[in-house]
Amino acid sequence: MTTIADKPDYSLYSNAFGYLRQPLNFNPCESDADVVVIGLPFDMATTGRSGGRMGPGAIRQVSTNLAWEETRWPWDFSLSQHVKMVDAGDLVFDCGDSADFTKRVEDFASKIVESGKGLLSFGGDHFVTLPLLRAHFKRYGKMALIHFDAHTDTYSQGSKYDHGTMFYHAPKEGIIDASNSVQIGIRTEYTKDDHLFKVIDAATANDLSANDIVAQIKQRVGDLPVYLTFDIDCLDPAFAPGTGTPVCGGLTSDKAMKIIRGLQGLNIVGMDVVEVAPAYDSSEITALAGATLGLEMLHIWAISQGLVK
Repeated sequence: MTTIADKPDYSLYSNAFGYLRQPLNFNPCESDADVVVIGLPFDMATTGRSGGRMGPGAIRQVSTNLAWEETRWPWDFSLSQHVKMVDAGDLVFDCGDSADFTKRVEDFASKIVESGKGLLSFGGDHFVTLPLLRAHFKRYGKMALIHFDAHTDTYSQGSKYDHGTMFYHAPKEGIIDASNSVQIGIRTEYTKDDHLFKVIDAATANDLSANDIVAQIKQRVGDLPVYLTFDIDCLDPAFAPGTGTPVCGGLTSDKAMKIIRGLQGLNIVGMDVVEVAPAYDSSEITALAGATLGLEMLHIWAISQGLVK
């Protein structure tokens, strides 16, 4: 009798549970994985349209479309042959309790990072990045931040749990060095006179080549450990309508991927993709963009960790 286990190349739409069809493992620290994927289904910190809590599930589902390629174009190596990956599912927390969520994210991420494994996180709203940063700081110390977004998220007037205040708090906590950090795709208001981050705004980024942008990023971050965070609303709504705070005039998915590919050689220590809200999506294009950006991040992370020779 033939079983599913006998057929490694079964249907694209069957048993699609883990990101890129990777196995689910709810004890990832005890696994031999190099990198762990976690979903953070939280959107209580949103100021626009809610729904980001459904983002991890949408990203996993659409990622089946990416899993069939053994070697992902345009890379010249097979990620699966160099990197062992597991999906830890979605973080469990007490619904409605932002403090509980924040602590559980930091505790979980700290265990993963301290075990020497990499972590790719899918939000959820962008607030999830703050406890993730705190966890990575414990191992790597002060980091540079490479931040793709339509918004700076450095606003001081928000509440303690707000997806627009993470990068106001993180520099004050000594977690990231704003003088070595860069924000790409910004196209909303911020106070330029006292803004500590380098900004490559969306209009400028759209006029520059990806190579020019990468050169500016690398000059800015230097040799610090780097945390990479991508708010999907960095992309123009034509490429990512399914998000809580869409803003016209953003980057194309092509340019964003080219920039991320160019970051190989940096010391990438952590990464996330956030703010995918599938209720506002069309034909899963936002979820597909999020899943694909995560895959590009994994490629440059593998290179930065020396897993690809």
